Amino acid sequence: MADIKITADSFKKINGDQSENQEKISAPSLTFFQDAIRRLRKDKVAVVSFFVLVIIMIIAFAAPILSPRDPNAQNPDYANLPPRIANTDIPGFRGRIKNSAGIVTNPYETNNVPKNRTYVLGTDYLGRDLFSRILYGTRLSLIIAFIATLVDLIIGLPYGIVSGWKGGTVDIILQRIIEIISSVPNLIVAILLLLILKPGLTSIILAIAFSSWVTMARLIRAQTLQLKEQEYILASITIGESPLRIARKHLIPNLSSTIIIQTMFSIPSAIFFEAFLSFIGIGIPAPNASLGTLLSDGQKAFRFLPYQMWYPALVLCILMIAFNLFADGLRDAFDPKSE
Repeated sequence: MADIKITADSFKKINGDQSENQEKISAPSLTFFQDAIRRLRKDKVAVVSFFVLVIIMIIAFAAPILSPRDPNAQNPDYANLPPRIANTDIPGFRGRIKNSAGIVTNPYETNNVPKNRTYVLGTDYLGRDLFSRILYGTRLSLIIAFIATLVDLIIGLPYGIVSGWKGGTVDIILQRIIEIISSVPNLIVAILLLLILKPGLTSIILAIAFSSWVTMARLIRAQTLQLKEQEYILASITIGESPLRIARKHLIPNLSSTIIIQTMFSIPSAIFFEAFLSFIGIGIPAPNASLGTLLSDGQKAFRFLPYQMWYPALVLCILMIAFNLFADGLRDAFDPKSE
């Protein structure tokens, strides 16, 4: 049998250029956050909710500029005026309202209000501009929610990391403390704090933050228990890195999705709890306005002056729905199994 010589020419590429082109990666390389943003952009509901929240926040925090009047300035002569926009005939903004007898009246003419003086959303029982009070009230509710959520993050994040990282006796003790705190209703905590501290911004933030961090701590602990068994964490321990450095370089970056999602769910919860406390009269003291105090004042005259409650209730509903829809979108975006 003749010897067969094998040379370089014996090996030829079949459609070599085409095969190389097929092996090239056509999609760009994306980081985890870039991929999450890509997923989030596909969720139209979450994107719309995000822009709604941005618009509301801009308007609320620009209240000193956009507010036409002092929100606490009282003018009894102009009390309970209905919404009116000058030189327009838009239904609901004509400055007319039905009295208790069912007769349509014009309080602006009855109270001799100048024609150039209008109240876009009407006035309350003390003659205060409702539009200005809603602007300032929304801003105050958002400030309370953001600060309470920040305290929630500051306490819950290190608590959960320490509990999950240490394990053993430390974990057992820390989890029993969480169970004790969780067993106390938030309303009782708020009332006790208001008995010790005077009603105001500080007491409400402390009441909300006292137990809201528990959920964050539990989620962070559960994630830490999983992450500390990963190979890169074990390698960091092997080369002698300190727990603080491991937490900063490895744990917190990998916990970022959980932190962001839980934070977005905590904000609407804080807004609603503040509104509830103010509604039952143990929240923001008069004359300051929040969404809860506006709802409380509006429900007293809801039968004959429903606009005083409808407008702050509408703002609260939009905030709650938008935050929750955006948080749902974030959760789906950061979950790689969502697609």
